[in-house]
Amino acid sequence: STADQRDFLDLLLVAIAEHGLTPTAVAARMTYDADPQSMQSAIAAGILGCGPIVLGPSELCGKLLAEGQARVDAGEAVADVTRAIATETRKAGGKMPGFGHPLHRPVDPRTQRILTLAAERGVDGKFVALARAFEAAVAEAWGKPLPMNVSMPMAAVMLDLGFPAAMIKAIPLLARTGGLLAHL
Repeated sequence: STADQRDFLDLLLVAIAEHGLTPTAVAARMTYDADPQSMQSAIAAGILGCGPIVLGPSELCGKLLAEGQARVDAGEAVADVTRAIATETRKAGGKMPGFGHPLHRPVDPRTQRILTLAAERGVDGKFVALARAFEAAVAEAWGKPLPMNVSMPMAAVMLDLGFPAAMIKAIPLLARTGGLLAHL
């Protein structure tokens, strides 16, 4: 691994480790209260509650970015790809992975910091550029700007740093395990 990979891995783990009293933290705490001798069961209960809403969006963002980049590599323009994907998602009644947040509006400060550091370190490549292009496309498709949440830059930076796509899901799971331990 490179110094940039290590540094950004640390940054991303810290950025998403703690989210307060989320359903996953409540499940872990309730399980621990029922059996304080079984911390591993409490951690498992919390992690089992992770899905496409909690911790899953980063994996979905990675898939979205890979799909979009494949289309760009095949010759489509970035703006056309992002507009088409955002419009198709909206028309289908879906949610755009990596966009929207119940607390962080109009911007997610974690997102801004990750993107700033990626630019400063020169690791913001084609996936970060594609993630940024989705901002305008999502705003157009939804008729209003939606904040890019931490899941999108996490996936983009990891892909630009050469991490395998399978690692994208592993990072939030590992980070949240530490957060759950802190709750317990």
